Amino acid sequence: MPVAGVRSDSPPRARRVRVPRDGPLDPEQGVEALRRALGRGEPWYPALLGVIRRWSAAEEVLDGVAYRYLIAGEAFDWLLLAGRLLAEVEEEAPADEVERLLLFGLPPADESDDEFELAIGAPKYRAHLNFQYGVVVEELLLLSVEMEYQKAGRLIGAGQAPPDVAAYEHVYGKSLDELQVLYRAETESALTGRVSQHEWQAFTYWCSKYRVRTGEPARVASDTRKAVALMSRMEAGRARLGGMRPERVIRVEVRASG
Repeated sequence: MPVAGVRSDSPPRARRVRVPRDGPLDPEQGVEALRRALGRGEPWYPALLGVIRRWSAAEEVLDGVAYRYLIAGEAFDWLLLAGRLLAEVEEEAPADEVERLLLFGLPPADESDDEFELAIGAPKYRAHLNFQYGVVVEELLLLSVEMEYQKAGRLIGAGQAPPDVAAYEHVYGKSLDELQVLYRAETESALTGRVSQHEWQAFTYWCSKYRVRTGEPARVASDTRKAVALMSRMEAGRARLGGMRPERVIRVEVRASG
């Protein structure tokens, strides 16, 4: 029954999202918390990290797209989450600074590793390092071997794997096909058909753990240093493209495996 003084065709009011003062935030609460922080005039980057610190969802599906922020329950892709959150407030954060962060991983101001850890919390920082070592560094190790093959003029003959595939056997002592069989046996996850970025990152993370588990410690450390050196060169270039000093790039230390 229509109520006097109220149009029956009025659009429904937007539901107010309750944001707890402390503790974990689900995706809806996280987005609302960021909007309110920016509405209060807080700087966008500290506000973003504050929400990331409290974010509780390991994955979500948004408009039919799967976002998986945590790989194997251990490796945290914080920039994926940052991009998802910033897309909700794109009119309220400086586009150039957001672009530098999402494309080059460069924050709007100098920030030490300790400051970053304090901002997102120790558990998420450790998971971020797992992603750096287990996905980013591992991808760069494979790339460095592929580049060595290409520099040496490796030709693809009959029955020979291309450099990007041959790199797997060089690094892990097993072919890509053999590694996928082992991966499926250990994780019950198969890489078939059209593989998503998250699925490939999960496989790469597994490969990194396989390398540490089965490789000679000296070889593991040497390969990791090679990958980190390549990352330093690439990130220095990204820093210059992003308009920041190359020395601003976050350093990654090589840790000995236990």
